Amino acid sequence: MVALFSLKTNLMKKLRWQLLIIFLTGLVVGILLINEKPDASTSVDVPEPQQGGVYSEALVGKFQRLNPVLDYYNAADRELNRLLFSRMITFEERGIPKLELVETYGISQDGTIYNITLRPDVKWHDGKTLTTNDILFTINMIRDGEGVVPDDIRSFWTEVDVKTLSETTIQFRLEEPFAPFLDYLSFGILPEHVLGNLNFDQMIDSEFNLQPIGSGPYAFEGLITENNQIKGVILRSNKDYFENPPLIEQMVFRYYDNSSDALKAFQDGLVLGISKVDSSILQETLIDPDLALYTAREPRLTLIFFNLKNQEVPFFQDVNVRKALLSGLNRQKMVDKIFNSQAIIADGPILPGTWAYYDGIKSVQYDQNLATQLIKDAGYVLGGENTTIRAKDGVEFRFELLYPDNETHRQLAEMIQQNWEALSISVNIRGVSYSELINSYLNPRSYQAALVDLDLSWTPDPDPYPFWDQVQATGGQNYSQWDNFVASDYLEQARITTNLIDRSLFYRNFQVVFEEELPALPLFYPVYNFSMSKQIQGVTVGPLFDTSDRFLTVKNWYIIGPRPENITTPSLESSSGDE
Repeated sequence: MVALFSLKTNLMKKLRWQLLIIFLTGLVVGILLINEKPDASTSVDVPEPQQGGVYSEALVGKFQRLNPVLDYYNAADRELNRLLFSRMITFEERGIPKLELVETYGISQDGTIYNITLRPDVKWHDGKTLTTNDILFTINMIRDGEGVVPDDIRSFWTEVDVKTLSETTIQFRLEEPFAPFLDYLSFGILPEHVLGNLNFDQMIDSEFNLQPIGSGPYAFEGLITENNQIKGVILRSNKDYFENPPLIEQMVFRYYDNSSDALKAFQDGLVLGISKVDSSILQETLIDPDLALYTAREPRLTLIFFNLKNQEVPFFQDVNVRKALLSGLNRQKMVDKIFNSQAIIADGPILPGTWAYYDGIKSVQYDQNLATQLIKDAGYVLGGENTTIRAKDGVEFRFELLYPDNETHRQLAEMIQQNWEALSISVNIRGVSYSELINSYLNPRSYQAALVDLDLSWTPDPDPYPFWDQVQATGGQNYSQWDNFVASDYLEQARITTNLIDRSLFYRNFQVVFEEELPALPLFYPVYNFSMSKQIQGVTVGPLFDTSDRFLTVKNWYIIGPRPENITTPSLESSSGDE
């Protein structure tokens, strides 16, 4: 179960990240893929990519609607929509914006006006030409999507003035400069000529969601149904795709409730791929000689917030104490024991593998001796032989750590408690519901320390402003109430600077200040695993900003060797009734 929290934003200055308190029920997050290079003396025959074939995948999740404006909370739908619908902007693997439907664009000198010119050769799957009217229509649907589209995305577009200048040119006018703007052009585009006579509520129940018309590399071919239940979706290669059409002719997706059932489908010869490999099947997947396992970093960061303004816990205001607390955490043991060695230890607040990540940050190693010395140097000592808790000026080193009330976070909290109690610090851990953690503790700043996960998805832009800028300390999402003018200035400059090199320098400087001050303790990033038959070639994967990003290079995938005889293309049923 995943609980998602939308930002309460003041348009662009407070827009971007969402806080995610994740209910991980036994989730083991992936492995780090090791690329083996063949010996230089070994001759390796690499098959030439061939057009054709059928790729069948076990997709873990449930079908709801094939509509990119309605898929924010359904990962399975987003994966198919990535194949069906094209976007103005996509991203390369480091998160740098990449033109998809856009041919050219220009930005005004003050950074508030964006003129976008579309490619003229983009066709919908029904042969109609995609125009700027389709983009404006899609944005209006996003604006009207209260309760369905995340509030921060919807409110963002309500305050951007959008005007079509021609069928191929569209203008966006912002109230103020906002460097991450291009990232917000990555939504899937809907066909106005098909849906234009519907309002948002009507679109939710539209037949379109069962028989979509998009402009992506794959087109909808039909549904697989059993007993009036949708069990799968069949897509075909879009021969009129404005880029090179995909090599694989047909994609068949079958829905499964969990990874174990998905693996069984592979073992039974029903599919060639598994969309999600979790802990329940990880070992079986690793030893299967016919499966290749692909792994990527997820856009998520587990960390510990400190309430730096809470006078009940004055020790958190000492930077050396915060550094001691991080040094005193055996994060590698946590990763090994709780995640079966399947997570990446974090060094800072910006995701590794992105263009803004600075790899010059020193990794903090587990060192109890150093942690103890730093705490002693800060004046927190044991008062006598029978004293078990450190104190300074009569204030005991004692505090409460809140955590999301689920099994994985409970285990993490217990290990954190054990590590810190070994330093003669008293830590009371308490699990609370996600809504209580947000509404009763983080938002009113009435907590001492909290273990949380930050969801850094929606867009690949690394903008960390909401959680760390001093303006956000009151009423915003700077839950630590970190008040650092220098760090805030770097974040604010990066938000209004459109030059990527200059932005990366601002973020590098911000990360250096974060390392020096350590207002929160970064713990680790989870990774995501999926698996495919070794017959599927041409697959590459970089850091994920959404699980659908695994299809980033789908046009280059191809199949080698004979397909198992019992994988057959299902008969098509195009559903015309309610789902």
